[in-house]
Amino acid sequence: MVNQCGLGLQFIIVTIIMVATTNTCLGARNISSTVACFEHERLALLKFKHSVRDDSGMLSSWVGNDCCRWERVICDGVTGNVESLHLSDSDGYLVSKELSTSLQELRHLKYLNLTRNDFQGSQIPEFIGSLKQLTYLDLSKANFSGIIPHHIGNLSNLKGLDLSYNFNLLIAHDVNWISGLSSLEHIDLSYVNLTGLKFLDVVLYMAPAVKVLSLSNCGLLIDDRGPLHNLSTTLSNIKHLDLSRNIFTGTLPHFFQNLTSLQFLDLSFVPLGVVSNFANLLSMIPSLLELHLSYCNLKEMRLSHILHNLTTLSNLQHLDLSSNRLTDSIPESLTKLTMLQVLDLSYNDLTGPIPTFPGKLAELYLQGNYLNGSIPESIGRLAALTALSLYNNKLSGTIPVSIGQLSKLRSLDISLNSLEGVVSESHFANLSMLKELNTAYNNKLTFNVSREFLPPFQLETVDLSSCKIENGFPQWLRNQRKVLELRLANATISGPLPTWFRKIPIIPIMSLCHNNLSGPLTNLPSGDNHIDKSIIGNLFLQNNLFNESIPRSLCKRTSLGFLNLSKNRLTGKIPKCFKNVHILMMMKLNSNGLSGVIPSFIGHFSRLESLNLNDNKFSGELPTEIWNLSQLRVLDLGDDALCGKIPESIGEKTDLQVFRLHNNNFTGEIPRSLCTSLALRILDVAHNNLAGNIPPCLGELQAMVKTHSDIDFNDWAEEGLSQVMNRFSFEYTSLWKYVINMDLSSNKLVGEIPVQLTALRALIGLNLSNNHLSGGIPNNIGNMTSLISLDLSNNKLGGMIPPSIAALTFMSHLNLSNNNLSGQIPTGNQLQTLIDPSIYAGNTYLCGAPLPKNCSNHEDLNPTSKNKYKASDEPNKIWFYLDIACGFATGFWGVVVVLVLKKQWRHKLFMFAEDMMNKIHVAVMVRVNKMKRGREAI
Repeated sequence: MVNQCGLGLQFIIVTIIMVATTNTCLGARNISSTVACFEHERLALLKFKHSVRDDSGMLSSWVGNDCCRWERVICDGVTGNVESLHLSDSDGYLVSKELSTSLQELRHLKYLNLTRNDFQGSQIPEFIGSLKQLTYLDLSKANFSGIIPHHIGNLSNLKGLDLSYNFNLLIAHDVNWISGLSSLEHIDLSYVNLTGLKFLDVVLYMAPAVKVLSLSNCGLLIDDRGPLHNLSTTLSNIKHLDLSRNIFTGTLPHFFQNLTSLQFLDLSFVPLGVVSNFANLLSMIPSLLELHLSYCNLKEMRLSHILHNLTTLSNLQHLDLSSNRLTDSIPESLTKLTMLQVLDLSYNDLTGPIPTFPGKLAELYLQGNYLNGSIPESIGRLAALTALSLYNNKLSGTIPVSIGQLSKLRSLDISLNSLEGVVSESHFANLSMLKELNTAYNNKLTFNVSREFLPPFQLETVDLSSCKIENGFPQWLRNQRKVLELRLANATISGPLPTWFRKIPIIPIMSLCHNNLSGPLTNLPSGDNHIDKSIIGNLFLQNNLFNESIPRSLCKRTSLGFLNLSKNRLTGKIPKCFKNVHILMMMKLNSNGLSGVIPSFIGHFSRLESLNLNDNKFSGELPTEIWNLSQLRVLDLGDDALCGKIPESIGEKTDLQVFRLHNNNFTGEIPRSLCTSLALRILDVAHNNLAGNIPPCLGELQAMVKTHSDIDFNDWAEEGLSQVMNRFSFEYTSLWKYVINMDLSSNKLVGEIPVQLTALRALIGLNLSNNHLSGGIPNNIGNMTSLISLDLSNNKLGGMIPPSIAALTFMSHLNLSNNNLSGQIPTGNQLQTLIDPSIYAGNTYLCGAPLPKNCSNHEDLNPTSKNKYKASDEPNKIWFYLDIACGFATGFWGVVVVLVLKKQWRHKLFMFAEDMMNKIHVAVMVRVNKMKRGREAI
């Protein structure tokens, strides 16, 4: 059977095995031989060793006089020349700024493998072309960059060349050097930048001996306009062709019909939906055994149409059409592909029932569709089946007992469907090879397996989450000694963990959450195991009834990365031995009865991203070490009895997204350094004893400013988070990561509400209630357009409610009660729906709907404001009267002083005054006499 990796991978493996086998034999002969390596080659190898940084000790054996005895060095058993260097290791890598020229001294080198090292973006050296005995050269994944030297074309003996996966940093403007590689059979240039290469068919005819050609993601634009497009010469040697992640334009290239021996073709991630003659491809290459067409944008095509053209490929063994949004049901014509062994139709839009499949099928992937009906009994007749994946469809009915006859089945995944009925031991009767079992999220599926059942398999992965498990904790797990992952979440299991469970090997990934399990945690698996330490462990036991203290046996899980013991009844302190679990990334112990001080060693968990100790009985001050957690994103210490001040160093946590100290006894001021936490989305320090002003710079918290700020939470980060919104405390689960909230309520904060806070346009909740804030509500509060909940109650706020508050169209909760607000309540938009008068209660001089007090035009609507203005005018009036007094005094005393000192001025003034008085007297008397004569005449 052709495996998923294709013939290319088979060729690589065979080549490596042949070289390794030959070299091992030669190496063994070298050890018994008296032939030692040449001195100049030994010195060359030592010079190379000194040119690299070897943190993993890959070259630690390179000591002594005979380099032929060094690891990773193979010498010719007759001549003693170094002929093979295998400098690659999955456990470590070499680092160097460039590949040392000392290797050019190894003139007899035939095999050079430098894959998975780091040469820091240096160029492939030209001297590689001088190693003319090379038959295999692997420089893949080694972080080389620059232009591929044409000197490689001098390696006429080269059979295998791999320059792939160098981060698209390698460039080839032309590939004429390939013509010099007359012996080349395998070439992999995947992720090499070939955008300057105009015609792919030139490459194909340039190296006629090539059997395996991989050009994935090379930036190629492939069409049928190459200079050799009419050439009829067959390319009979090419058996494996990978052109995935490139772009075809126009029509399919003509050279496909010349690939008469092609067995493997990968065109994944090539937009074939726009290629006019795509259907012809399937008839061009009748020799195909393996065809990959995933992510090819075939959403306009019906599966039946594609499979109709595929029936000409009578020898096809592997077909991948996944992730294309193909429609239609699975046609019966599929049975004509009698040689088919692997079929992948996953992640399309297929509907209808599951049909009967060819009898030789070994792997069947149908997940992520809309298939309905029941699982057919005919599945049990696919005797060669090793993998069956049907998850995330709309399948219903019962699981056929015939599945239990698939003796070669290794993986079974039927999760996320609507299956029902009872699963018994007969469903597992002959599944002796089964390694992976997943039936999760079939809520009507019941496991009723007898307590005496002894399964024929040794599982590695078990997921029965959200199924109903009867007869208590599954007894059949007691003989499973190789389990790496066990998930029994929400499976209606109750009672204590069985004692035998303690004796099985530690299971690295285990979830027993959301059940009714009780008793102590001492019966968790703690037996010895030989599991790969690189596996990062998970332990999820939340939402159960576990009690007593956290057992010391948990400290054996030194590879534990994620721990969730929340919402149980655990008591006591955090064990000191927890300091050995130093790679923790998530630690959730909230909602228990844990007590004591928070241990300082938590501050040494350098990878910790989420720390939740809230809703316990922790007391005392926070250890200073906790502020050393540079990776911290979520810190929830709410609802404990903690005290002390919040240090300024909290601002150093630039990735902090949730900071919650709700309901503790913290004192001091809100540190200004919090303003540098640009990722902060939830700030909750409510119900403490914090004093001072609200830092105006909180208006610079970018995650609360940007209405479409990026959300960067890991899926595991939080299962839930409590936040007060709309007067009630909500526990947000799947939606909590979209909550942006600031709660500073129930403290002793003073001063005015900073105008800068109105810049927080993404904030959906703002609670400043129960403080001693004064001044007015900022006039531009309407800029906070995302606000859903606003609570400013129980403060000393005065003045009028700003009209802009009516612009808060999403607001569903508003509380301005118990302040000194006055004037008419604004109307319009969302305010029309907030008709509860209590939200404005306790403001004597407010009027208008929804309050019963109406506002009158002739009434003093705003005495508080007028008093405020009057009070503000008092200093002006004082200065006004003072100016008058000063002016009067200056004028009066100025005249008096002048008259006293100037006698002549004094006489003239009195004479002027006497003259003016006489004139006035005469004018008055004349007027009076005229009036008298007028009356007498009447």
